[in-house]
Amino acid sequence: MRIISILTFVLFFSCFSIHAEDGSALWLRYPTGAKAIIMNKKQSPTLNIAVSELRNFWQGGIPITLEIQKNKELRALGNDGYIIRASKDGKHLTITSSGEQGILYGAYHLLRLQATGQLSESTLKSLNVSEKPDYRIRVLNHWDNLDGTIERGYAGHSLWKWDELPSVVSPRYEAYARANASIGINATVINNVNASPEILSDDYLQKVKVLADIFRPYGLKIYLSINFSSPAALGGLSTSDPLDKEVIAWWKKKAKDIYSLIPDFGGFLVKANSEGQPGPCDYGRTHAEGANILADVLKPYHGIVMWRAFVYSPTDSDRAKQAYLEFEPLDGKFRDNVIVQIKNGPIDFQPREPFSPLFGAMKKTAVMPEFQITQEYLGFSNHLAFLAPMWKECLDSDTYMQGEGSTIARVTDGSLFPHPLTAIAGVANIGDDPNWCGHPFAQANWYAFGRLAWKHSLSSEQIGEEWLRQTFLPVIDAQANLLTAKVVQKEKEQLFSQLSLLNSQVLQKSREAVVDYMMPLGLHHIFAWGHHYGPEPWCDIPGARPDWMPSYYHRADSLGIGFDRSSTGSNAAGQYHSPLCEELDNVDTCPENLLLWFHHASWNHQMKSGRTLWAEMCHAYDRGVKEVRNFQKVWDTMEPYIDSERFQEVRHRLKIQSRDAVWWRDACLLYFGQFSKQPIPYELERPVHELKDMMEYQLDITNFECPLYGFTK
Repeated sequence: MRIISILTFVLFFSCFSIHAEDGSALWLRYPTGAKAIIMNKKQSPTLNIAVSELRNFWQGGIPITLEIQKNKELRALGNDGYIIRASKDGKHLTITSSGEQGILYGAYHLLRLQATGQLSESTLKSLNVSEKPDYRIRVLNHWDNLDGTIERGYAGHSLWKWDELPSVVSPRYEAYARANASIGINATVINNVNASPEILSDDYLQKVKVLADIFRPYGLKIYLSINFSSPAALGGLSTSDPLDKEVIAWWKKKAKDIYSLIPDFGGFLVKANSEGQPGPCDYGRTHAEGANILADVLKPYHGIVMWRAFVYSPTDSDRAKQAYLEFEPLDGKFRDNVIVQIKNGPIDFQPREPFSPLFGAMKKTAVMPEFQITQEYLGFSNHLAFLAPMWKECLDSDTYMQGEGSTIARVTDGSLFPHPLTAIAGVANIGDDPNWCGHPFAQANWYAFGRLAWKHSLSSEQIGEEWLRQTFLPVIDAQANLLTAKVVQKEKEQLFSQLSLLNSQVLQKSREAVVDYMMPLGLHHIFAWGHHYGPEPWCDIPGARPDWMPSYYHRADSLGIGFDRSSTGSNAAGQYHSPLCEELDNVDTCPENLLLWFHHASWNHQMKSGRTLWAEMCHAYDRGVKEVRNFQKVWDTMEPYIDSERFQEVRHRLKIQSRDAVWWRDACLLYFGQFSKQPIPYELERPVHELKDMMEYQLDITNFECPLYGFTK
């Protein structure tokens, strides 16, 4: 039967356009050779793209008309929204919107329905889709530096070749814009939040203009991260005090220069008074005062300021409380074109965190979530970790800000508080690797962010299914005859079944597996010094800040483990609204997946499973290792269905992940076992390393372009 199955799929694949797969096409692997009938009265760069995409790739067999209308129904959807509707006789489709961008988004959505197998002869005749995005601004934050490196980037160097611009233009710039438009992303911050003042120099603004011109037809606006000290560092002023008249005049002149080059420039992203970056607090000013000066100079051009709430400094206070303590008193003091950008958790993009309490603290100020697409704390581009479940966990969390149902999604999308400015940000995982993201499956996180930014009610399962079908279904020649199409349909359904298995058994379980083999039960930030890849819970650097050390977070001793953030400890739980604060404050009601985040629990604390805390921790680490090994088994069953290039690449990285999972498990259980003084339950696999050897190892992290990590003495 195995031989017959393989031979059947050899025939199946022979019906398709076969070529080497490097992953560069992302999820846009459309059929070749289509020549659809597309009617459009108006011409523009954006509409021309929509026409071209449909004409080249639409296989539905019926003509499509694109129309911009201004009726009440379409105005309610906004310029980004659209309606796709079949005629009464089912022989014609119309894509309508009140804006050109909505037409383009509608075209991509129709092609997505086609690529994912959601269109049949019957559904096509009754098609009636009406959509608008949940967030007005859906933005990628690139942490790209002007020297071509990327902070926390694991897919090569920056896409932006600053040394070549503005004269040499890479074709990948337009491919990047197209990929973002296909999933509804409409904004991009192209430089690192740890910004160089040089990005605002005349030379660099000319380079930025070239990118903005390429992105514009795809509806992708450019924003810039700025260094708050730019008036002094770049402009030669004696100060960058935001209330200084000369400083204000400098920012006004800079805004005028930018908008003369880029009329649709989006605005500024600011990291201030965090991790050594300059900010208004250096001059005795508040975050609101610093943000408002920038907002005022951008206001005439309809620009905005995204002001990051990721702030922490040496203090005796719990680091998890600092953003709330600094920003909650400023609620209502920001201009209406300022939005406060809040990381999903109160620490720093950990594999699991509770949501930041700041989401429930600001009623009079627009706030936006910041997610990290690049896997700084989840195995870089070596580990398969689908992050949609993590982001859904955050967005669906209830802040109880206005009573039950005050989810973070509703706090930030304008439905709970009528802020006209709504946004969501994702820290990009994109580099210049051929497949864009390093790991073939890391593309799924870029895709998932775009889809959730458009519609946060989508399920992780649906997004995973969409991505898999578009990414791994072979590309069929649109000119194949009817007989070929009938032969293909049965095998396509079998492939869909295999991809559904991959979705349920690998994609949807992958993030939880990472949590299990790295930091289960609320453990966090026990990474090695100098990188955020491997474990080092024993790390102790003389003279380093306490909140840079793993022991600050795990606090393991002979009595137990975990950070006491209850009312008997730092009382970080008190920053949440009732009844959540009471639930988190009580060790017996606190969700077990956050237990050690909020409590220093006894090693013998009784868990819901009936096991002690120590035994539960051992089982979690063991479960994570077993899960990754199962990922390998499931992936191997895909070999007949996947091109060899991507199959081998994923197989290779799963081997790395499996080895790393064992490394994490052994390091953590052997180290924490010294404190619990209890054996690993006998039914579980024993560690294969010795603790003393692991404590001497250093990780070789010298090659991020083709990362092959391993132990080196």
